[in-house]
Amino acid sequence: MKKQDCYYLGKIVSKFSFKGEILLKLDVDEVNSIDFTSIFIELDNTLVPHIVNKISLHKSSLLRIKFQNIDSEEKANKILKKEAFLPLKDLPKLEGNKFYYHEIIGFKVFDKKTGEIGKVIEINDQTSQTIIIINTGDKKIMIPLVDEFLIDLNKKSKIITFNLPEGLIDL
Repeated sequence: MKKQDCYYLGKIVSKFSFKGEILLKLDVDEVNSIDFTSIFIELDNTLVPHIVNKISLHKSSLLRIKFQNIDSEEKANKILKKEAFLPLKDLPKLEGNKFYYHEIIGFKVFDKKTGEIGKVIEINDQTSQTIIIINTGDKKIMIPLVDEFLIDLNKKSKIITFNLPEGLIDL
């Protein structure tokens, strides 16, 4: 499995028991189902599948997981602080203007007043406000992804239309 075929689920933050159970801190808005049969863990820049024996929600943003071949503290230590991923194909389909960030990479971006701006090349969701980074050809523009600016998102034609405040694209 390649990383570009997966989405980031979270990070293994601690051991839970001396029998190899771990706690995974979720980095997703919501978990529709915690019925995973396997989870990919990044080890030495490679995604390695780990079979899940038991999984349960632990507090609000943690999963308590028991993997098949991790049955001791020593084995659990080897995956501590590692990132976990799930296949993109397992994400539920979203309707209407709802979308996953990875889906809009490559979409054309338009402003209601100024017309075509460029194409989405990256999404930065590591800040308090998610930012769409757009390549205009000669420069990169950053637009905050806020509902008040977004007018339309057409998945078929791969176009996002905004009504941006005056001067925002000139920054």
